[in-house]
Amino acid sequence: MQKIKLSESNKKILSEYSENQKPNESCALLFGKDSTVLDLFLAENIEKSPVNFTISNKQLIEGYDIAEKKKMDVIGIFHSHPNSEAYPSNTDKKFMQSNPVVWIIYSGINKNFRAYFLDSDIIEITIE
Repeated sequence: MQKIKLSESNKKILSEYSENQKPNESCALLFGKDSTVLDLFLAENIEKSPVNFTISNKQLIEGYDIAEKKKMDVIGIFHSHPNSEAYPSNTDKKFMQSNPVVWIIYSGINKNFRAYFLDSDIIEITIE
């Protein structure tokens, strides 16, 4: 995957959600088709941590069920880094191995979005 499409309206929802969840990381599932995000599933970070996030199994199942009903795929995972750059942490890299989708990270410092995919290494992809 070379790019992912994320609308300005979805960026606004995700950035506002992230700012409202501070000081903790926020998280969401990204629903869509191919490389286009069409809908968001805002999730609760059950860790309530500024440096880690976990989506409960219950919410993960709910998210995948909703995506299926909407005839969409879970094409990405979103989370914020409230106090750091939008670059995958070592913990993110570990979980990217078991969740091989695009990961979009929002920086609470720079207020920017960056997207990554794990192949044999972390690859930054373009957000359109």
